[in-house]
Amino acid sequence: MPRILSIDYGKKRTGLAVSDPLQLIANGLKTVDTKDLFNFLCQYVQEEEVEQIVIGKPLQPNGQPSENLARVENFVNRWRKFCPSVPIDYYDERFTSVLAHRAMIEGGVKKKVRKENKGLVDEVSATIILQDYMNSKR
Repeated sequence: MPRILSIDYGKKRTGLAVSDPLQLIANGLKTVDTKDLFNFLCQYVQEEEVEQIVIGKPLQPNGQPSENLARVENFVNRWRKFCPSVPIDYYDERFTSVLAHRAMIEGGVKKKVRKENKGLVDEVSATIILQDYMNSKR
């Protein structure tokens, strides 16, 4: 069964997560430099069966677009033109970074590790986006 991949798109780094084959559980995949994201995804979807991509839609708490939304929309438009066979959809990402930090603290990730590995927050955020998305589809 094909997987769903999620993206927590950032200006510098982008977190990625992928579902299990049954599309029940989200797992962190990795964090990539945003400048390398497009090429990474092109290669990944050639090697793995990906049914859909979900990308966090960056909104402010009041629902207004955040400053990152234009960059995300440019990426989405580029992907849709290049690879229409793998659809990409938006999913509200408000508060995922806060939830990711909280999950890491509650999971016992040391402060030093959190500080040194900033990409881990992005990967955990992508995992939260994907799990929420899959839960909303059930």
